[in-house]
Amino acid sequence: MTEKALRLGTRRSKLAMAQSGQVAEAVSQVTGRPVELVEITTYGDVSREHLAQIGGTGVFVAALREALARGEVDFAVHSLKDLPTAQPDELVVAAIPVREDPRDVMVTRDALKLTDLPRGARIGTGSPRRMAQLNAYARSHGMDIETVPIRGNVDTRIGYVMKGELDAVVLAAAGMNRIGRSDEVTDFLSVDTVLPAPGQGALAIECAADNAELIAALAELDDPFTRAAVTAERSLLAALEAGCSAPVGALADLLADGQIVKEMRLRGVVGSTDGSTLVQLSTTGPVPETHEAAMALGRDLAAEMLSQGAAGLMGERAQ
Repeated sequence: MTEKALRLGTRRSKLAMAQSGQVAEAVSQVTGRPVELVEITTYGDVSREHLAQIGGTGVFVAALREALARGEVDFAVHSLKDLPTAQPDELVVAAIPVREDPRDVMVTRDALKLTDLPRGARIGTGSPRRMAQLNAYARSHGMDIETVPIRGNVDTRIGYVMKGELDAVVLAAAGMNRIGRSDEVTDFLSVDTVLPAPGQGALAIECAADNAELIAALAELDDPFTRAAVTAERSLLAALEAGCSAPVGALADLLADGQIVKEMRLRGVVGSTDGSTLVQLSTTGPVPETHEAAMALGRDLAAEMLSQGAAGLMGERAQ
């Protein structure tokens, strides 16, 4: 008798299906059980409003979590940057696999780099975080750009460039890699130019907190370094009391001496959408060995950013 298939809850978008398919394969390998994808439509997928208006955080997550709570699926895969920072007691993030490339990328007209864009170039993005940093970069480098709010999947966004409505769109490198379209990227944005969203490029595999057997199996896919990094980034986000539609960028990376990882550096940025004001700070310390240590790293940097005026830049405070 073959073991019952595990049911993996996923959003229906091409990207979600691609990343869930990759996780399904890995889970099947560690559990020896078949995994079937259960497609779930979320509010964030059907609403035409801008993400910042419909509440940003959690709009892609709630329906998946409800299906988990009702026992309709055994586990779910989320893009970590979509997960609210508060974790419900009845669910646990059993694994955070090795992170993909966390950077933002551009797809531009005529394969131009950010620095080559013409005066008055129109750059599409639905993210206040990207707008704030691109506008700040343009101000400090004497560039003249206009950031245009857009929504939609990868095809829709790249379509704006192909049709000539926009000069460029900004997307996540991880998403482009996962759907096999990284060859369309014309510029990888350095994290010194645009810090990514907290948790960008990482996935969260979530299941019921009382399913000990599944938690143990999924734990084999967990990458402790990725988990420490994204925990610090999300702790910074939570301490700034910001949702995922707030203009906050954060990235924790490991600093190695040869093969030996010595320290973790956490960088954070918050800015006004027009780029006129940015609070950008970083801190470096030993690689956090515990969840608490990673949380403290984020909290401490957030406190420093708040003392330098970050609170006034958060726009709508997340409820």
